[in-house]
Amino acid sequence: MTPKKWMWERGETEPPNHITKEEAQEMIDEAVDRAINQHNRNASIISAILGICFLALFSEGFFRVIGMIPPFMGIDVNMMQDVIDKVRDEVIKTLS
Repeated sequence: MTPKKWMWERGETEPPNHITKEEAQEMIDEAVDRAINQHNRNASIISAILGICFLALFSEGFFRVIGMIPPFMGIDVNMMQDVIDKVRDEVIKTLS
């Protein structure tokens, strides 16, 4: 080892490349703050993307059920005509 690294053993002052406990704690706090901020940003972006995807899929399914979007691969989930027929039958029964 070089003599410069062993100066403190001979009673001399610490070399200038050593840091104090306070400086180390400040660096740790800054690193933790950066990590927390990065985590919060990434979590927010992921949540926004998932929210948009779920909203789009819900809307697509809802519009298929009410008949605004045509059936996909022959699967017809349109319920509006069934609802209209049942309501018409009930109204006719009530008025008769």
